[in-house]
Amino acid sequence: MKQPGGATVAVVEVENEATATAGGEPTAAAPAASHHVLTLSLRVMQLGPAMILVTLVVVLSLLSDVFLSFENAGNVMKQSAVVCVLALGQLLVILTRGIDLSVGSNLSLSGVVGAIVWRDHRSAAAAILATLATGCVVGMVNGLLYVKGRLPHPFIPTLAMLTAASGLALYLSHAQTIQGAPPVVNTLGAGRLGWIPGAGPIGWFPVATLVVVGVAAVVVLITRGLVWGRWVYAVGGNPEAAVRNGIPVPSVLISVYALSGLMAGVAALLTMGKGNAASPTSGSLAELDAIAAVIIGGASFLGGRGRVINALTGALVIAVLRNGLNLLGIDPNWQYMATGAVIVLAVELDVLRGHVEGRVRSLQAVAAQ
Repeated sequence: MKQPGGATVAVVEVENEATATAGGEPTAAAPAASHHVLTLSLRVMQLGPAMILVTLVVVLSLLSDVFLSFENAGNVMKQSAVVCVLALGQLLVILTRGIDLSVGSNLSLSGVVGAIVWRDHRSAAAAILATLATGCVVGMVNGLLYVKGRLPHPFIPTLAMLTAASGLALYLSHAQTIQGAPPVVNTLGAGRLGWIPGAGPIGWFPVATLVVVGVAAVVVLITRGLVWGRWVYAVGGNPEAAVRNGIPVPSVLISVYALSGLMAGVAALLTMGKGNAASPTSGSLAELDAIAAVIIGGASFLGGRGRVINALTGALVIAVLRNGLNLLGIDPNWQYMATGAVIVLAVELDVLRGHVEGRVRSLQAVAAQ
């Protein structure tokens, strides 16, 4: 029996079925395609620091005939070693949403103390130990002031330590450069490898780079292989959740500032070795280079995100840029502006990456429904 309006109902059902067949697939495929594009874009942006470095190398190699020479490559690696080591310490601090403004002054003070011990006692072991211990103690004081002093932000204690350590370095050295460093320190800071079995002569390769590789390996080990490393990322990612999960947040914070100070001590040894001397101003503004390297490497001031390899890449970006501009005879003032432009570019890439990550998460949530 024919129902009233049956033809109309049939037409509507056919139209709905056609819409589900013809229009439904594009509707479901559109988010999938967008997700694929965004995921690919995100992977490209995650290579941002490396892309900046490769672009600089290509451009500078075209503008300078000597840029890609082995000798110049060795100079770049030697010049970047101090910033690399400082950046590794700064990375640990920034992972916890902190900042260490004192690493440059800490470097100066540690170097002065180590040079004084060497001058007065002629003990290489004592000089090295004094340098490293000074750096570690200064960093630990930063952490204690921040945590135990209940200060609102690490900017305050590390800024105070910046001026205090600088003043103490000037006082102990009588504002004079202290000449002399242990031979082993000179080798670490200024030495180059000679003949290696199976590799031949590679006299352009600096020993300081091996120090950077060793320090980086240790940092990777403790951040990726130890529970403490997971705590560092957890404290930076969500401090309240870290407390609720029983993570000893105060101890983690103190330890990262102590390690940042220790890295300043290692950097002081490399600086002493490069010049066979310790200056009370040798670390001036080094903290800015260290922070810039970490930020160029994609770490976030909001904490919980950052990688060792990217921090090292950021330090190399700064060293390559300055080296290339020196080779081209560019005024030093323009060099500082160029560094600032690279920092802004890196931060903008980080902001864009965060936006894309949010879009990817949204599409994943839609697809899961």
